[in-house]
Amino acid sequence: MPKDFVRLIFILLFFSTFFSFSQSDQIKDFTKTLCSPEFHGRGYVNGGDSIAAEYIAKSFKKIGLKPVRKSYFQSFDFPVQTFPGACTAILGGDTLRPGIDYLITPNSGSSCSTSQCLNGKSYRIVTCNLEKLYDSITSFYPCPPNVMIAVKTFGLSSDSLKVIKNRLLELSSFAPVVEITKDKFTWSVSQSANSYPFFQIQDSIFQKRKGDSFFLHLQTKFIKQHQARNVIGYIPACKKPKKNPFIFITAHYDHLGRMGADTYFPGANDNASGNAMLLALAEKLVKNPLTDYNIIFVAFAGEEVGLLGSKYMTENPIVPLNKIRFLLNLDIMGSGEEGITVVNSTLFKNEFDQLNSINDSSKFVSLIKPRGPAANSDHYFFTQAGVPAFFIYTMGPNKNYHDVFDTYNALSFKAFDGMSELFELFIRKL
Repeated sequence: MPKDFVRLIFILLFFSTFFSFSQSDQIKDFTKTLCSPEFHGRGYVNGGDSIAAEYIAKSFKKIGLKPVRKSYFQSFDFPVQTFPGACTAILGGDTLRPGIDYLITPNSGSSCSTSQCLNGKSYRIVTCNLEKLYDSITSFYPCPPNVMIAVKTFGLSSDSLKVIKNRLLELSSFAPVVEITKDKFTWSVSQSANSYPFFQIQDSIFQKRKGDSFFLHLQTKFIKQHQARNVIGYIPACKKPKKNPFIFITAHYDHLGRMGADTYFPGANDNASGNAMLLALAEKLVKNPLTDYNIIFVAFAGEEVGLLGSKYMTENPIVPLNKIRFLLNLDIMGSGEEGITVVNSTLFKNEFDQLNSINDSSKFVSLIKPRGPAANSDHYFFTQAGVPAFFIYTMGPNKNYHDVFDTYNALSFKAFDGMSELFELFIRKL
């Protein structure tokens, strides 16, 4: 073999390897940026979701995705409770760690009125009798102004727990409440706001308390019309794009935001990783567009609040819904050691068989687990409107979900490259 030819092969292999590493590094940098403190958990404090929307739109443009109309954005609004300022909890003299020792419930009210919130407020903890609470909240009303009612919610049957949880909600309408739990903390977002503070505290922390005093300084802000934006990019089919149907590839970019000025939820696996997969697929498909389908990439806002971005799009479609051949919705793409789960696999058996057939030939992922319909992500309202769709998420040892531990450093990206190959082939064979 001539030396020049060998040298050429070496150079091509080097640049091919360099490009793949470079692309992988770019995807990881993109994910890390979305998880950074400057993005405020991509929520509703300090405009975190808006910062993320701008960043994703710029990334779409850089890759070569076009706007569907004149803009990369589709705007809508909704109410949301936020926690932008003080978030200090001191139990029996010990300062608690937000997100680790305690959580504020998403609809919690402030510890005091706005005019009094400079210094917080002290409460006396009173542990309530569960039997009394199970029967009725009558004996707890009215609650003295400086009392916080503590309720243990572990060691109960599932039926009893449902009743007690309902009683807690009733209590929190007229009194400060703290739920004592042994469960893993899982936070969310609320579109309503209580008048009183409502907390969860780990039992291990509650048992160590020195006395029954509880100091709380919690500032809240209810936003009646928060402005949010879906981010949309477009790859036209290489032939007759105006006449061709569409394939949608989607992932939500919003997360839980901040719980106080100093604590934020990075949302690395959920769902910075899904947006990274959007970019990885966009980079592949923009270089070699489909012949028979236009492709639309959507990064949805408002998923964590109740699938609001996707609901808005189905009610205000950017293309006729009956022209969407298939929607592939991606979430929790940062692990995958144990394979992937496909929601709606029982509804769309032909497509599920095709996905399995592609994977059987190359083993891109270790397992493809079927799951029936579920209203658990942005595919749901599209499916309800008659659009065939899969919602795919990974399975693996990373169990950090809706908590402060869902960080970039906890991601393995173990199956990421294999999944991107699998999804691209699946899209091309639709």
